[in-house]
Amino acid sequence: MAEGDAVFSPRLAGFVLDSFTGRSPVPEPALDPELDSLTPRELEVLRLLARGYTYREIAEDLFISVKTVETHASNVLRKTQQSNRNALTRWAHTRHLAD
Repeated sequence: MAEGDAVFSPRLAGFVLDSFTGRSPVPEPALDPELDSLTPRELEVLRLLARGYTYREIAEDLFISVKTVETHASNVLRKTQQSNRNALTRWAHTRHLAD
């Protein structure tokens, strides 16, 4: 409650308004289990890998060690079920993650 008023998230408010107007809610975007399994940092590393950055460049850009970048890259490969960096780059480009 905010100063006596009920507080709704924008999403919940949209559902409430849609139910009163009889409109169907906007469908949720399709889920991508592999992409959803990545942590925010792994997603950052993935985007930079897909843009062609080296591990050293990623480490400098994110202020982490090269070893940490290698660990994140390994986790991303495993979670996305890709066999190597080239396959991972193609996978990321099909999801527009390198844009």
